[in-house]
Amino acid sequence: RRVHGGIGLDLCWLMHRASFSLVRSVSKTGSRCLSSAARVARPLANKTLTSVLSSTITSVSHGRPGAFMVPLCQQQSRLFSNGGELVIKVPSMGDSVSEGTVLKWLKKVGDGVERDEVITAIETDKVSVDIRAPEAGAITEISAGDGTVVKVGQTLAKLALGATGAKPAAAPKAAEGPKKESKPAAAPATPAAPAPAAQAPKAAPAAAPAAPAKPAPAPVFTGERTERRVAMSRMRQTISKRLKNAQNTNAMLTTFQEVDMSALMALRNDMKDEFQKKHGVKLGFMSAFVKASVVALKDQPVVNAVIDGNDIVYRDYIDISVAVATPTGLVVPVVRNCESLSFAGVEKTIAELGEKARVGGIAMEDMAGGTFTISNGGVYGSMLGTPIINPPQSAILGMHGITKRAIVNKQDQIVVAPVMYLALTYDHRLIDGREAVTFLRKVKDCIEDPRKMLLDV
Repeated sequence: RRVHGGIGLDLCWLMHRASFSLVRSVSKTGSRCLSSAARVARPLANKTLTSVLSSTITSVSHGRPGAFMVPLCQQQSRLFSNGGELVIKVPSMGDSVSEGTVLKWLKKVGDGVERDEVITAIETDKVSVDIRAPEAGAITEISAGDGTVVKVGQTLAKLALGATGAKPAAAPKAAEGPKKESKPAAAPATPAAPAPAAQAPKAAPAAAPAAPAKPAPAPVFTGERTERRVAMSRMRQTISKRLKNAQNTNAMLTTFQEVDMSALMALRNDMKDEFQKKHGVKLGFMSAFVKASVVALKDQPVVNAVIDGNDIVYRDYIDISVAVATPTGLVVPVVRNCESLSFAGVEKTIAELGEKARVGGIAMEDMAGGTFTISNGGVYGSMLGTPIINPPQSAILGMHGITKRAIVNKQDQIVVAPVMYLALTYDHRLIDGREAVTFLRKVKDCIEDPRKMLLDV
């Protein structure tokens, strides 16, 4: 099932089976059947495969019915060993993404690469996609340099299969910039000449340089009266457009609640060690707020709905987007089917998505969809804020920092308690104040008494 040089093992088997269906009529129809076989083979394979098929059927018609598989597999072996040239193209990056910007090349023309080694990355409106070498070989051409805008299917580079990385006399289309800046990545290419078996372990460390290449240099205050202009990344451009469009489209309104975190913090302190020992993940506050939101969304389904033209679309599932800050900007991966996840399931999913986002491994499908969003500004010490709706959703819950405050408890006593302010921003075109306040009150009740989430009351 691995494809080399355009011919795959599945294709071998397909043509093997197809040949025997044609053999019966070869002796009767002669050359007409052979031409039919060629027409069948041409869309499925290259000229080499077509010729192999024709010659093999001829051999079968002369009384050697077992000859098909051997010549074809031998031909495949020759294609593998001879190497040839492989074109590396821009891969599909999601249904809504048609182009991206090439980031820094980690290899230059003439450098050897291992299979699955990261050679560059393409930044899209939402994520950065690593481009890996499909096979071991040497880069013979770079068709799109650093900063080039490329479309899906466009040629990025060409790879000489099986080459050892010896530099060619002329480096076609190679820019001087990548040559100078790819020195750290060029080191693994030197040992490419020894046995191929020793090359596999090098693929893993090669993926690391892709993430640092993406963000622009962090601004540093110099104290001098100078100005610096830095190009905005595609992701930052998209974030700015989406946020402004959200403000222009939605009739956004924010309502607030304060939450006594005492009961939830006590539960966490009592069970965190046992929880981590059993599930292998830490027990945080986010899982409680996700599950509390699930209870509230079931109680107020309009908050989980969205306006589509003149219709209201009610979703009977709950996919919660969790905002994660990364060095390159805000990404919002989705925790799907939250209504059926346990606390441990939520924590594991959030941990996996958060780690992928931080190392630049988040994929387009990880952020697609989502019916509601939770943003936790409290990790940065935020006391209060008004989050912006994440289109095409209709509401977003904002968590904030936990601070000791004087409150009046249920026994009418003034006590010091850990308090968090919650903010719900909602689209007033769809959600009335009654539904919004009821929703936020439900979240508050579940957090202040976690037993309600467990008993579904």
